[in-house]
Amino acid sequence: MDIIDWQWLLIIASSVLLFVLSPLAKTTDQFFKAVHKRKAPNALVLTGSLIISWIFAKSITNAANLGLSFGIVGGVAYAGYYLSFAVAGLLIYKIRTVGGFKSIHEFLTSKFGKGAMALFSILIAIRLFNEVWSNTMVIGSYFGDIGSSAYYKAIIVFTALTLAYAIKGGLSSSIFTDVIQMVLFSILLLVILWKIFSVESFTVSDVTSSGTWSFELGLNLFFAAIIQSFSYPFHDPVLTDRAFISSPKVTRKSFLWASLLGAICIILFSIIGVYAQTQGFTGQAAVQVGKAFGVIILLVINFIMITSAASTLDSTFSSFSKLLAVDLGMVKDLTFGRVSMATIAILGTLPIFLNAEILSATTISGTMVIGLTPIFLFWKMKVPKISFYLSIITGLVFGFLLVFNVFPEALIFTEGKYADLLWVNIWGIFSCNILYFIPRWLKSNQ
Repeated sequence: MDIIDWQWLLIIASSVLLFVLSPLAKTTDQFFKAVHKRKAPNALVLTGSLIISWIFAKSITNAANLGLSFGIVGGVAYAGYYLSFAVAGLLIYKIRTVGGFKSIHEFLTSKFGKGAMALFSILIAIRLFNEVWSNTMVIGSYFGDIGSSAYYKAIIVFTALTLAYAIKGGLSSSIFTDVIQMVLFSILLLVILWKIFSVESFTVSDVTSSGTWSFELGLNLFFAAIIQSFSYPFHDPVLTDRAFISSPKVTRKSFLWASLLGAICIILFSIIGVYAQTQGFTGQAAVQVGKAFGVIILLVINFIMITSAASTLDSTFSSFSKLLAVDLGMVKDLTFGRVSMATIAILGTLPIFLNAEILSATTISGTMVIGLTPIFLFWKMKVPKISFYLSIITGLVFGFLLVFNVFPEALIFTEGKYADLLWVNIWGIFSCNILYFIPRWLKSNQ
């Protein structure tokens, strides 16, 4: 058997096993809220689910590549996004306990009206749509060149197998399989790190001394990630759905632990890229390191990609079905929930057969949603409804300025890669906050 045959075996065997083990949802509470034997997930289960649902195939590929480009500074910079969990955990705790709200949608409808809730729903629906193709593309690339029949076949089979167990149990399946996938991820990551550090010429000091702590060599991204962490989590229903299924205290504890442990996982995975840097490798860091260590380690790395992509994909399916059935109140029954999952699986896969320009045009970036920052950070403050739209639209405008590379260079005060990302976010956050509060100030001065 060659490596591709082994990869097929891993995908099929792991998916069939997860399908067999997944609980069958017989009630809407089991399907949409992950209630099992009348109990919500405990802190350990919820923490594991949060971490693995965010350590998706694309993110660990990015972590390894940033380690290759910037050393350990790149890994730390990318791990900055995991502040999102702490921000969401603490703010949603207050929204639930002080505000008494049972979902993000209820909060937005109550404060800003149905129009605001509808606009927010469009943004997160696009986010979920992006999650499907961005993760399955990574899997496809491990089976063949982009555009090859092997590439497309792997994507279709992987998506269908993941959909099968997601449909069986909804959010219950997603969280149950997340725990298994988190354990697998941890074991496989330790195997890779053990192999890397078993090389005599590579030590911990090589990791700690790799990279330079400067803006142009990683810190631009780090500070951009910290800024985005105050808005980024709220447009990700995979994360926010998990913030309302357990008790507020269990949820807050789980989110804080996920913030710390998730960041550690990303930094550890970036060490693969640091090792690739010391060896002078180029290209995809994880792939090159896997090839250098032989078939077994390459399969281990590929299996990490498979498990992390599957965990994000099943979470995406369950979040989309909950968005339609529960949050938007369409039809709250199991059949509708399962049909919704199949729908997003098909719609999310279609863009893969189109060109790259169409894919980038459908992406809602982290910068585009910075307008959510004042909405959630100052959730308790009373403002006119127009404040929501001013902040959201301003964030979208700054996002498009970055996408089309038309942000004025005179407003960028650092050098190097990601400098534009950092300063678009700094000026964007400032503008969103000012425009959010202007209607309140005008009203109070009348």
